[in-house]
Amino acid sequence: MAINLGDYQELLDTLSPELQESLRAAWPDAAKVFSARGLDNYLKGAAALKSLGKGDELVATWIDHAPLVAKEIGEDAVPDLVQIALALASKTSGAVIELVLSTAPTAANRLGDEALFRAYLQFLSTLLAQAPRGVRPMLENLGKLFSQLTLGGLRRWALWGAHAHRTNYPEQANYFSLQSKESLAMLQKERKGTLFIDVQRRINMYLRALWARDFFMKPTSGDFESREGYRPYVEGYFIHLPDAYDDFTIGETKLPGLELYRAAAAHSAAHLVYTREPISAEALNPWQMAVISVIEDARVETLAANRFPGLKKLWVQLHSIEAGQGESAGDYLNRLARALLDENYQDSDPWIAQGRVLFKQATDRLDSNQISWDIGVQLAHEFRTKRIAFNPRSDVLTAPYRDDNRYFWEFEEFDFDKAMAAGYEAPKQVRKHVSLMEFANELDVETAGDDAEEIWVLGTELFPYEDMGKSYNELEGKEPVSEPYHYAEWDYQIQLERPGWATVLEKRPKAGDLQLIDNIAAQHKRTIGRLKFLLDALQPQGVTRIRKLEDGDELDVNAAIRAMIDIRMGEQPDPRIMMRSVRKVRDISVMVLLDLSESTNDKVSGQDYSVLDLQRQATVLLADAIHKIGDPFAIHGFCSDGRHNVEYARFKDFDQPYNEVPKSRLAGMSGHLSTRMGAAIRHAGHYLKLQKSAKKLLLVITDGEPADVDVRDPQYLRYDTKKAVEEMTRSGVTTFCMSLDPRADQYVSRIFGARNYMVVDHVERLPEKLPMLYAGLTR
Repeated sequence: MAINLGDYQELLDTLSPELQESLRAAWPDAAKVFSARGLDNYLKGAAALKSLGKGDELVATWIDHAPLVAKEIGEDAVPDLVQIALALASKTSGAVIELVLSTAPTAANRLGDEALFRAYLQFLSTLLAQAPRGVRPMLENLGKLFSQLTLGGLRRWALWGAHAHRTNYPEQANYFSLQSKESLAMLQKERKGTLFIDVQRRINMYLRALWARDFFMKPTSGDFESREGYRPYVEGYFIHLPDAYDDFTIGETKLPGLELYRAAAAHSAAHLVYTREPISAEALNPWQMAVISVIEDARVETLAANRFPGLKKLWVQLHSIEAGQGESAGDYLNRLARALLDENYQDSDPWIAQGRVLFKQATDRLDSNQISWDIGVQLAHEFRTKRIAFNPRSDVLTAPYRDDNRYFWEFEEFDFDKAMAAGYEAPKQVRKHVSLMEFANELDVETAGDDAEEIWVLGTELFPYEDMGKSYNELEGKEPVSEPYHYAEWDYQIQLERPGWATVLEKRPKAGDLQLIDNIAAQHKRTIGRLKFLLDALQPQGVTRIRKLEDGDELDVNAAIRAMIDIRMGEQPDPRIMMRSVRKVRDISVMVLLDLSESTNDKVSGQDYSVLDLQRQATVLLADAIHKIGDPFAIHGFCSDGRHNVEYARFKDFDQPYNEVPKSRLAGMSGHLSTRMGAAIRHAGHYLKLQKSAKKLLLVITDGEPADVDVRDPQYLRYDTKKAVEEMTRSGVTTFCMSLDPRADQYVSRIFGARNYMVVDHVERLPEKLPMLYAGLTR
């Protein structure tokens, strides 16, 4: 690759004389920001846009603005920009694509991060599909929008307008051009207090004034999907801060977002300055790590505050918890964090007092983070006397400026020699996400086998030149596999868990014929009719009154009159004269976990259909029932081929509507391999725990006992499944098993509990019994 424009004469000949002149004028500036490879992509991008046939203005815009994007966030984002321009060519006009290119430097400048810029390009593609007439006016006002919104705020603002004015095109244009009142109202709603890009230079100068050195900072995309940004974190010696902070209000005190940025940046910088070696996480449980993290935060903050006393005042006012507030493990962590930082904070709890004493005794040894490990492990052990459960997802620090502490933890690295000794035959393949230009330039093995060291992944489908209607993935590709999930297994013989023993791999379920699902609904029309009245009874019934309470919200007049009558008659009155109004609302999340092992393909005795067909029928009826009630639910399935390959299919997720997509997946499900149930239950529990419902139900439907090809002892997987069910119970998940094995009474009660299973002796009655069972469990 060359950096001289004359070396690309063959490519230049494809451009008009006017474009060649523009390119020669822009070349000196482009050579300053592009490498040789970047210049090559820059020129090939111009040729590709020229081939669209949408005029020279589009190519001239690319020539002028692509170097500005590279100057803002680096040249790696430029191939993505031309790729999105090519993708939009079949969906919109050249004028809109020209606007995308001309406003790209503004977006790159305001986002300030390559990952955020790629997310912005993907957002443009989504918006063009939903509101094609709104893209042009939005891009014309992009500078004003980005001056007030983060990427997440822009996305929510735009998609709200797209959904609200899907078919009203004049209103759609008014909304995206900021001319309607509702557009300005939504803009104000999504507006954040302080944007990172506006204060980045000031924060840099602030940290340089403190420690006389530069720190590298990047914005995070935490506000992309929700209004809550990610916590700050330090990774690769970069300080990652949320792309926006709202003003922080506590009582009558209001701190601007700039103060939050100063506090968060100073805290993360303190970790970089005062952490000289990582803390080993070996043999530590999550609770011990959480307490050690609090002590380590206090250690670096104390060292920083000893040198710069003003930092303590800045940090203390961001701790809002008070003594005695809350009784969860997270509340105690927050109280300990404040107690170690603020000497004026009073807390009489013995555990908090012990933490203060231990930390004060170690003030002369704060140069080493070993003291954080020692104090943290001791306090974590002492906390056991409180008998309070710890949930790593909900019991977190609430001070908004503190990072997630990933920076100082050291986890065991992959040892290739140990892996070879354990039976690995080849190093792990690397999945590399590349752009179309990289793919075209560097591809030298078109038909690599399973032993390829790298697998290159394109962001979009690639179609052959011949109009075959199918992409290369559909023609020659292999089904992608998710990142592995590792779960422990219980060995009942040694009474210990084998850590990371089973590996769950999520695989995309195949779609089937929707007509199959429609036939099931028609076949069981009478059953659906009988369920209608039962489902109506399960709907929330509004507000009900609970009477005869000693302590309630209001006086029960009738009960009070009866009590006065008893007093005057000289009898002992009933003290329960209060009542309380309670709103009945169903608050339950349900996961249906299907056993998809090879045995489900067996025919039902005396019938011409299989157990899998019955499972499908029952699941469809149950899904219709839950959907009518309105409970959030998910349908997943599993099978296994040894502990290294537990296949897991997600037919429907909690946040996914029950429409044609999950129905087609249910129509296409098939049975194969074995039944490693414990790992599947743990993985299903992983998704259930993310739900915020008060009640969580895991409904397992299986036709046999747990078994797998690499396990000879029939008791091993039974005990492991029993342990998995116990883990779910401790996490607040109720597990119920519906077994289609007539001999299941011998083992299923020991696994799931005496009241948490049902054996369906007549398998053909499964479609009728399953919805009835659900109604009984969730009443």
